[in-house]
Amino acid sequence: MTSPRFTREPAFTTRPTLEGTVGMAASTHWAASATAMGVLERGGNAFDAAVSAAFVLQVVEPHLNGPGGDLTAIFATAEDPTPRVLDGQGPAPAAASAARYRDEGLDRVPGAGALAAAIPGATDAWLLLLRDHGTWEVGDVVGPAIGYARDGFPAVGRIGSTIGAVADLFRDHWPSSAALWLPDGRPPAPGAVLRNPAWADTLDRLAAAAQGPTRAARVDAVREVWAEGFVAEAIAAFCRAPHRHSSGTDHAGVLTVADSAGWRASVTDAFVGTFLGYRVAKTPPWGQGPALLQMLALLEPDPPDPATGEGAHRVLEAIKLAQADREAWFGGDSPVTVDELLDPAYLDARRALIGDEASADVRPGRVGGREPRMAELATAGSAPAVSAGSAVGEPTVTLAGETQQASAATGEVRGDTCHVDVVDRWGNIVSATPSGGWLQSSPTVPELGFALGTRLQMTWLEEGLPSTLTPGRRPRTTLTPTLVLDDRGPVVALGSPGGDQQDQWQLLYLLRTLAGGWSPQAAIDAPALHTTSSPGSFWPRDREPANATVEDRLGEDVIAELDRRGHRVTRAGDWALGRLSAVGIDRDRGVLWGAANPRGMQGYAVGR
Repeated sequence: MTSPRFTREPAFTTRPTLEGTVGMAASTHWAASATAMGVLERGGNAFDAAVSAAFVLQVVEPHLNGPGGDLTAIFATAEDPTPRVLDGQGPAPAAASAARYRDEGLDRVPGAGALAAAIPGATDAWLLLLRDHGTWEVGDVVGPAIGYARDGFPAVGRIGSTIGAVADLFRDHWPSSAALWLPDGRPPAPGAVLRNPAWADTLDRLAAAAQGPTRAARVDAVREVWAEGFVAEAIAAFCRAPHRHSSGTDHAGVLTVADSAGWRASVTDAFVGTFLGYRVAKTPPWGQGPALLQMLALLEPDPPDPATGEGAHRVLEAIKLAQADREAWFGGDSPVTVDELLDPAYLDARRALIGDEASADVRPGRVGGREPRMAELATAGSAPAVSAGSAVGEPTVTLAGETQQASAATGEVRGDTCHVDVVDRWGNIVSATPSGGWLQSSPTVPELGFALGTRLQMTWLEEGLPSTLTPGRRPRTTLTPTLVLDDRGPVVALGSPGGDQQDQWQLLYLLRTLAGGWSPQAAIDAPALHTTSSPGSFWPRDREPANATVEDRLGEDVIAELDRRGHRVTRAGDWALGRLSAVGIDRDRGVLWGAANPRGMQGYAVGR
């Protein structure tokens, strides 16, 4: 269904929506997209291509993801269109408990440092996907990443500006990070060729471990070495040494070899909702994904056009309601089912809360008839000040590459994470969002060449919540890729970096394409907006009540209308918000398509 009330799609787009029949890859970095397409050209399938691209992303976007981080993906195969979730979100270690961290003098999990590290999940998850659905050997898949790590890659500007923001921390407290990321004692300039020989050596050792009678056995041998061998041993030894955390105090980590040896990535069922006759697949509520399903359901009776003042207002208010439920109900042990969250009577009651004025409150509902409960700090909005040079909980990105540690109120958007989408000629399709293990998340493990992730910062130290820090429990991740299906199978793989903004920006895309009839590239280019009125998922877990951050291209009339309705509007500039990429299948014409974000001049789609 295309609504005639939607603003007409602009005639100009920053680049075309690519079309072809061989394959399509889109990601947040051109090197990863090119790597994926190279795999497709040489006969690999979408899963071989996505895994190879992912290992390249770990090298060329080290400020946005790393081998010690985490991953969620949604995929479908040519043989089975059922959407599945790749769960690469490691849980809390056995010694990570709310009581223990409070005993360390903390009132929340730090945003940087090894106490915030979950069991690293990304690398094992990629290998699981390769084992079960790929066709290539480990050594072939990681070959491009080894080449970039050993021979070098030109640094995008944000790598240097990110390192510059934490350079004093590296020099004063994290010497192993300074040794790797401050060549000649200063942050790298844009275009400087960076190398990571320690990670190249680690990948070489992992590829050499691929021994066994079958390809599956060879992949599993690599997984075992990662989780129980030299990698796990080096991580455990690193964690035993106290180091500076974002709290401003020094602590040792708690990860052990037993933790990583006792966990493996897995595949699980997706949460699936509907919108305008399409099915939309997301992660279960151990991630924030189901919030997007609720946003769509709240808006479906009369999908609003985000390009109008009234439409933008309704979008923002629906986001707040869905994120309030996320805050109260989502987490590693969430009791919520998709039927409860999307119950028509419950949605009607929630939809009735959307008034003509902007709400500044966090208003969770009684999902399944239960009384909601949120962390005290989340509702109070209190948070410690972020001191200059401290390690922030989430990397932030500005298009100009200036200050990296800033509130969204300045218009500098939170842009952690990478994303990659791939579809092949056979109909295999995957949307994946790897993140964590950023170069600024914790000190570099010197013999391995990477840092640990900090996903546990999304848990609370208050007892009795679905997201309370608990041994063996997954933190509520923000990683939220999307798969859209019609009655014949998958039609769109979509995703974006951006922390709490990921689903907000994807919502705009889905409204414009599925309700407005826009082309993929036009929807990605279109002016974006989001709110930070809900409690943030990242340290220091603050919020900005009634905030609406908008791109100036939204237009003076729309911005004035939002202001009139009580939104506290922050102008972010013309091209500042959103990091979307997407690929898909046009079954009527028998073609594949791809599109990618132009903001920052880094994301690219490739295909033919």
